[in-house]
Amino acid sequence: MPRRTYRTRRLGAVYTRNGRGEPLVLVHGLGHRRQTWDPVLPRLARRREVIALDLPGFGESPPLPAGESYAVPTAMDRFAELFAELGLGAPHVAGSSLGAALALELGARAMVSSVTALAPAGFWTPLERRWALTLLTTTRMSARVPDIMLRRVAADERVRTSMVQLLYAHPERQDPDAFLGDARALKASAGFAPMLAFGRTYACNAEPEVPTTVAWGTRDRVLPPLQAARARRRLPRATHVALRGCGHVPMVDDPALVARVLLAGSASGLLTSAA
Repeated sequence: MPRRTYRTRRLGAVYTRNGRGEPLVLVHGLGHRRQTWDPVLPRLARRREVIALDLPGFGESPPLPAGESYAVPTAMDRFAELFAELGLGAPHVAGSSLGAALALELGARAMVSSVTALAPAGFWTPLERRWALTLLTTTRMSARVPDIMLRRVAADERVRTSMVQLLYAHPERQDPDAFLGDARALKASAGFAPMLAFGRTYACNAEPEVPTTVAWGTRDRVLPPLQAARARRRLPRATHVALRGCGHVPMVDDPALVARVLLAGSASGLLTSAA
């Protein structure tokens, strides 16, 4: 099924849109880009109209205008504008890591019809938060090398997998071209530093008013599964799912499992209007 890339009018946010069915918006995490969802897109597009976007300052999207903060209120305003421009109403939304936290915030405002959150950030202790953000910062530093070195790393499976082994349970399953594209995008990301600053003070207290699924990789080493237990206590009305054998970015580890979870999480039907 053909996938087309678009850019919104005012902020220039870049997104792809394909498939048929109820709309499902996919939100990546800190340091990633819309292509992080590529392994699951073919399965999702058979039953959903899938919109995968680059957040401001990531992938091909420009950063926020000067003076605008990478904080929850700004993010909610930008999502509202995106949904309106694309005629989505209250779509289903799924997110990963910090993108999952934003998805929960959307659900708490009833701006979406359902939420599927993969290892959402914000259920951490201060020490756990420092570990996660330091790990992501180190990953970015390792990508800030000349492009010729990135190409050599991408071509060497042993070195390539060692660089991303904390993100994936099965780093050998990441395509070399995807690794290279991710590294280049991370290196150039204008949104990394301001979103990292936002993450340093963020705690997720969102309580979605819509059907919600929280899924966590059992081998997540960025946001360890003990945080899933906290999410279960704070969100007792949500459906909680263990992604067996998956790491922090489960779309690469087990795309079939993740696609099933996203389809099940977005099966509740659409709200007639957003709050």
